[in-house]
Amino acid sequence: MSMQRILGIDPGLQVTGFGVIEQHGQALRYVASGTIRTTAQSMGNLPARIKTLFDGVSEVAARYQPDTAAVEIVFVNVNPQSTLLLGQARGAALCALVNANLPVAEYTALQMKKAIVGHGRAAKSQVQEMVRRLLQLPGLPGPDAADALGLAIAHAHAGAAIARLTDVGALQRKTHGMYVGGRRR
Repeated sequence: MSMQRILGIDPGLQVTGFGVIEQHGQALRYVASGTIRTTAQSMGNLPARIKTLFDGVSEVAARYQPDTAAVEIVFVNVNPQSTLLLGQARGAALCALVNANLPVAEYTALQMKKAIVGHGRAAKSQVQEMVRRLLQLPGLPGPDAADALGLAIAHAHAGAAIARLTDVGALQRKTHGMYVGGRRR
């Protein structure tokens, strides 16, 4: 039975959650979790905050040596400026993971919550409790770490099936409606 180590990342500009699990067949084992905080830098120093996130995710990847990573897809919220800032935090995390030569899967918060709790509108407290139960933790993880662990668990459960579907989809891609050399095929 092969073992796979999965790193989950819940990106945020102020707080980025991370969670590391091991998967042995269907069994999951907690390895580590925590947060990377950029609050030591001033709110106006975006480049320093992005560097802190990149360095933090790089350090986590180097320390725990995951085989793969799962990152939350940014949702568009009411404030476009907040969405752009969150996208830059996510970009820093993705760059760090790719720089560590990790394959990266992406899941929406809805997909993660559905995989962990059973419905996509679950509250953070519900995600925390289910992560605690699934990984048999002695206490509740923090909300950002719980979301990151939830992403890793969702990937452990869905990753193989999604990879198989992606392979089939690539083989069955239709070429009609595609543009070639500025002309429609």
